[in-house]
Amino acid sequence: MDTRPIGVFDSGIGGLTVVKEIMKILPYEDIVYFGDTARVPYGSKSQETITKFAKQNSRFLLSKDVKAIVIACNTASALALEELNSEFDVPIIGVIKPGASAAVRATKTGRVGIIGTEGTVNSRAYEKMIRRLFKEVEIYALPCPLFVPLVEEGWAEKEVSYMIAKEYLQPFKEFDVDTLVLGCTHYPILTNVIGKIMGDGVTLINPAEETAIELKSILFGNGLQNTSKRNAEYSYYVSDNPDKFKRVGGNFLNREIENITKIDIEKY
Repeated sequence: MDTRPIGVFDSGIGGLTVVKEIMKILPYEDIVYFGDTARVPYGSKSQETITKFAKQNSRFLLSKDVKAIVIACNTASALALEELNSEFDVPIIGVIKPGASAAVRATKTGRVGIIGTEGTVNSRAYEKMIRRLFKEVEIYALPCPLFVPLVEEGWAEKEVSYMIAKEYLQPFKEFDVDTLVLGCTHYPILTNVIGKIMGDGVTLINPAEETAIELKSILFGNGLQNTSKRNAEYSYYVSDNPDKFKRVGGNFLNREIENITKIDIEKY
């Protein structure tokens, strides 16, 4: 048994969808979350810069004595995971491999769609990982840049979201995908809208959920799980704008967010 917390970081607020799944699957684990709200978005930055940020974020979490780190950010998972694993001693996992593996397991026709930010889609990180696992797969990937602001405005259930999603998703219907990867941590908030448009025949893959399942397997496999059956404690840190994080983040977790602290990440 190990009562140390799990560390999770993201470029901003989206990684809270990963936290929500960890809370569900590992209810006794304490969580320390860092959202790099001063430097969001990561998608438009170079690999060198993103790796530097990811190392600072990891050093901050390790200062809180975390036993494992989850990169709840698609861009940082794609570009920095390997280097973090070689530099730090705790288990570190990203969101891309769990999401890609789930897509390969789910598809029956071998036609997989991927939606994400421009940074994630252009990095082809999901595409490469899926092809590594399933060479014959046909992949159709498109960025959906308006989804993030819609989610952050709290408009996920409004008509405007449905209209925009219909435009973005029409090519995937024409390509006849049977599996669609939600390749941005904001997108699970739009699951109802996306599911309605794509229909029952399409499996939606939520990498946040798959990452929480993989984390559980790693913790239990290494004897790092917390079996104390007590109420878990959650603490949140941001590099800027804690008020917005509190307001928007509550929608991601479906609960009030307490214990938010602003830190200077450049010190790490």
